[in-house]
Amino acid sequence: MELSVGIVDDHQSAVWGIERVLQDEPSMRLAAAAKTVDELISLAARLDVVILDLRLADGTVPQSNVERLRAAGFGVLVYTSGEYPDLLRSAARAGVLGMVSKSADRADVVAAIAAAARGNPVLGMEWAAAIDSDPELDAVRLSPQLQRVLTLYANGHTARRISEIMYVQVDTVNMYLKRIRQKYAEAGRPAPTKLDLFKRAVEDGLLPPHRRDQQ
Repeated sequence: MELSVGIVDDHQSAVWGIERVLQDEPSMRLAAAAKTVDELISLAARLDVVILDLRLADGTVPQSNVERLRAAGFGVLVYTSGEYPDLLRSAARAGVLGMVSKSADRADVVAAIAAAARGNPVLGMEWAAAIDSDPELDAVRLSPQLQRVLTLYANGHTARRISEIMYVQVDTVNMYLKRIRQKYAEAGRPAPTKLDLFKRAVEDGLLPPHRRDQQ
């Protein structure tokens, strides 16, 4: 199945760069390009992934741009050179799938788009550094037992499998997960989905930025 990719960037050279990256990729096509989020939404009814520049000349901010794109049903990757960690954190708060660096080579860009299309996080070292330096990021203190449940679950294990690994009941694992989500919600860092929990685990240093299924 061919993936439809969109890009929001007001620099034509960036659009040409993504176009060149995808032109020899039979499983992907650049379906729409626009200078603003509103323009892109008006151009395309369905896109698998939108590549979003963090700094747009229309004065919009990453958080609201990501929120509007997600509301339209698009997965979002931010496209950044990495020198604006505050903008990256703004996008992270809105639930962006991750980031791709403007200096990344072709293979890494293609891999990032493919991962995002599957709903997988795309978190690199720039992401981890930006999140780690966030002055508003309240750390959540989890017991060793809860940390283990979080890392196992965020790495893709089911509650049943975790119960087997930890020799506890499935209901106990679900109770632990509920407690973990509650702690993050109380810290102002909600994590309603498994992807969100993975991001929180990365942010708090419990997991590395790259998951095994992204390699």
